[in-house]
Amino acid sequence: MAEDSAVAGPAAHSVSAGHGLDPRFGDIQGVLFDIDETLVDLEYAMSTAFRAVSEHLLPGLDAAGWQGVGKVFTHGTTHLYDRYLAGELSFNEQRILRGRAAFGYVGVDFPDDEAAQQWVESYAETQHGHLRAFEDVVPLLDALDAAGVPYGAVSNNVHNYQRAKLDRVGLQRITHLVGTDTVGVPKPDPAIYLEGVRLLGTSAARTLYVGDNLLLDAQGATAAGLVGVWLNRGSALDEDFAGAQIASLGELLGGL
Repeated sequence: MAEDSAVAGPAAHSVSAGHGLDPRFGDIQGVLFDIDETLVDLEYAMSTAFRAVSEHLLPGLDAAGWQGVGKVFTHGTTHLYDRYLAGELSFNEQRILRGRAAFGYVGVDFPDDEAAQQWVESYAETQHGHLRAFEDVVPLLDALDAAGVPYGAVSNNVHNYQRAKLDRVGLQRITHLVGTDTVGVPKPDPAIYLEGVRLLGTSAARTLYVGDNLLLDAQGATAAGLVGVWLNRGSALDEDFAGAQIASLGELLGGL
């Protein structure tokens, strides 16, 4: 476990069970969040945009077919995003390859060359218009503001892209933001979490890190010395996971 990277300054506050925080988290000075599928419903935006720009290329696809290609595009091709993080693919290249894999799921050839570029440009614009924050985000941030607890976000995407995303969904109040280009490494490298801790002015051991990815968020943050929390949305809680686990952000604070 990494040592704390910063010491809380005079302005730092902590929130305890008396302020409504679940007592299992202890005396917390600040909270850091993942963005995609934690604060922002990216899966909805991706699947909706994918269908909108692909219907003319996949005529006659039934509901089960759309569900299948959507799952391939959003979940079955995340290894291609990992290749983007590793510098092997550009951002648009990984999107095109994900589209090609989704089309292949139903035996249809994906557009080539210029048509592929047009598809990815249309997809990007359409996806941006379907971004939305989860309903449990604003009430939690309101409670943290009321308690004087600082918060921010640490993401496995570049800063400016995620800044625009947060602003698009009405989360301008999240001013502390760390992207992969901020420190030059992605999660689960300890440096990216600890940069978030530094921005908050808290200590790592008293900073929650909340995210939907078990490895990159809960376990990665814990290994960096933070209090990692697995946000397991839409699923039955995993009884085999020994760490902190929640089904919604509302579980972090009592009374939400």
